[in-house]
Amino acid sequence: MPTKRKSRGRSKGGKGKGSLVQCNKCGQLVPRDKAKKVFRRVSLVDSRLYKELRQKGTYMPTQTAVKNYCISCAIHSHVVNIRARGERRKPFKKRSFRT
Repeated sequence: MPTKRKSRGRSKGGKGKGSLVQCNKCGQLVPRDKAKKVFRRVSLVDSRLYKELRQKGTYMPTQTAVKNYCISCAIHSHVVNIRARGERRKPFKKRSFRT
């Protein structure tokens, strides 16, 4: 039977069964290597107060929040886009954000 993707949708290789994580949107248990991770930087301070403190030269720490999504929720929330049939076997290029 032909495979749709070279990795069969996972990144485990020959490691056997991987651990499960829970999707943050629907609660489904997904293998950790198949789940899509999204890293967001979260500020601990209100945005208006943050601007005032930054003008005075204060260092403001941020936390990184990690969210795991199953494939269907990642597609629904536009974390992952559906690629054309010819592009599926190629590795996915991540978008770069400039701040």
